[in-house]
Amino acid sequence: MREKVKRQQIFLAPRKGSLVMKFLVINGPNLNLLGSREPDIYGSHSYQELCNRLTDYAKQHNSMVDFCQSNHEGALIDAIHSAPGVYDAIVMNPGALTHYSIALLDALKAIEVPCIEVHISNIHQREEFRRHSVTAAACVGQICGLGVYGYEAAMQYFLVQQEQ
Repeated sequence: MREKVKRQQIFLAPRKGSLVMKFLVINGPNLNLLGSREPDIYGSHSYQELCNRLTDYAKQHNSMVDFCQSNHEGALIDAIHSAPGVYDAIVMNPGALTHYSIALLDALKAIEVPCIEVHISNIHQREEFRRHSVTAAACVGQICGLGVYGYEAAMQYFLVQQEQ
């Protein structure tokens, strides 16, 4: 219990005046339709609201965040390839590419920038084909079912790890 309190204090008290972390948030196919696409599954937040929320979160923790959303696998691979030397961590929701993109898996394995895979819905409570993630094997963890908060949880994990 004591360790949890210590981590929370680190998380809530970022260093003043210095940039703690640079995040790259990658979103795959159809995530540009957040808020209008199946809101009963993905919620009512728009993609822009998600970006605004994560930007505010990063600022509160003396960090910065950039976004890449594409419906094209190659654009996501290019974003991953551009991450080394620029970003400290990647938070990625590959969308449907989660379940079959060996190319995204290989791109993540080819770089030394840690990634957490995020899913707004709980993929393990959905159709059978959604329960397996190809890309998770190259990630330090996977967060699913927490709605858009899952992105913040991933960022929090990296912030805490940075302090340790």
